Amino acid sequence: MDEPLGFWSTPAVSQALATCDVPALMEEIRKARGWSQTDLGEAVGYTQSWASKVLRGETSLTLAQVRIIIRRLGIPAELLRFGDHQTDEEDPTNRRQFGKLATLALLPSPRTALATGENTAADLTAITGSQRRLDASFCSRDLIDGVRSHLELAVRAHRTAGPHAAAVAAAVSEAAGFAAWLSMDMLDLGSARTYYRQAITAAKLAKNDVLAVYMTGSLAAFEIDAAGDPLLGLAMIDKARKTLPPGAGSTPTAWLASLEALAHASTPHPDEHAATQAIRTAEHAIARTDGPPPWPWVYPFDLTKLARIRASIAVRLGQPSEAARAFGESLPTAQPAPKQAALTTLEVATAACQRGQTDEAFTLALDALNTGITYGSERIIRQARQFRYSNAPTTTPTVARFDDRLRTTLL
Repeated sequence: MDEPLGFWSTPAVSQALATCDVPALMEEIRKARGWSQTDLGEAVGYTQSWASKVLRGETSLTLAQVRIIIRRLGIPAELLRFGDHQTDEEDPTNRRQFGKLATLALLPSPRTALATGENTAADLTAITGSQRRLDASFCSRDLIDGVRSHLELAVRAHRTAGPHAAAVAAAVSEAAGFAAWLSMDMLDLGSARTYYRQAITAAKLAKNDVLAVYMTGSLAAFEIDAAGDPLLGLAMIDKARKTLPPGAGSTPTAWLASLEALAHASTPHPDEHAATQAIRTAEHAIARTDGPPPWPWVYPFDLTKLARIRASIAVRLGQPSEAARAFGESLPTAQPAPKQAALTTLEVATAACQRGQTDEAFTLALDALNTGITYGSERIIRQARQFRYSNAPTTTPTVARFDDRLRTTLL
């Protein structure tokens, strides 16, 4: 029976293969095929009781039994590379030597070491690009396992990349950056931080300073907005600036300055003057735009994108009128993905609350909350909760609808 696409690269199966944990492989196959333990036992020629003991670790397997299981369950031979020679099942030597032999069987063959070629980096990058596009249609939790598996594949490819190592390292960096983005959306902040650091390290291995700046800046944005540590974000921005090579163009400079402004506005005691100075730095950089942005930026960081940051800053500084103007200026920007649009909507709702427009604000917040629920975005749901806790007006029917939806979601 063929397993679903990607089954052999899922984290649980990859781990079982890496450690030669045959019982764990049996359990994953059983679940994938919808079998009972009785079905599993019959498939490999044993009883339900035997299968149960193997899965619980109460019965050890001999090499002969492992070969039977591999053959009858259809585990691809190249994943474990056990031979088909029959061995006495009761030979105690088999039991003692099983772990050692299994580990040797998993060592990469020379053929595997030659798999990375000149097109590998482009192929890996294309996969990451496709996964990013799926982010607009799928929950992060539905994507993360596949993204992690792809990242593991990219890391393995880098180990055997030879003369293509730099290009493959850049592909690893992009894959790790996307894994960080999904982890942040799930509020798995520890994993997000780890993946961003992996992305930075891979960018350095790629000898691509601009890519390293992009990933360091992305980590800074994460610390400022998702992790709530703007001071650490400022330190990361300073580190990124020191890495930025001369002649990198205006987009990285303007983007880093905008993040600096957001960090100053997000501290426990917001520094409006420092935020304003950083915004001016960004505006000056945009004014001297000197060509297309460097990869991995796809589009230039222009005034409409800066207006979106200015609006967020105004919300944090309690300036609703300025926030409304800035949000209006940001409208020409291309329509963001649904999850990012929901986060922006919650900021617009906050500005509306600051202006005393309660029903309008909670109508917008309810739309954003529904997007968060639809996409299973823990980050959006958390932001919706924080919006509610920060805005406690007299209850109206609109506020009550928001509260009912939020309560139902949390319970």
